[in-house]
Amino acid sequence: MNQDTKLESEEQALLDSYEREEWRSVAKLQERLRQYQTYAVTDLESIGLISIALPQEDVRAIREEATAAGMSYQALIADIVHRYVSGKLIEKVS
Repeated sequence: MNQDTKLESEEQALLDSYEREEWRSVAKLQERLRQYQTYAVTDLESIGLISIALPQEDVRAIREEATAAGMSYQALIADIVHRYVSGKLIEKVS
């Protein structure tokens, strides 16, 4: 390792542990990764965090609307979803 590199104490502890050969390979790595990914998704869903893919032009428009309203785009999206599920979002008739 480069001697000029400064590590945080936690990073140094990990490096020291690795260099003492305390790390072991995990049996059935892919299966374990899927298992822990499932745990993570379940945990995030249980606290209400979601991930959603939106077209870039929609994200840009939402950011502009949020800025104009003085709020974060995440807060605006949460507000839109809340109004939709509570029946308070009214569709504009052209």
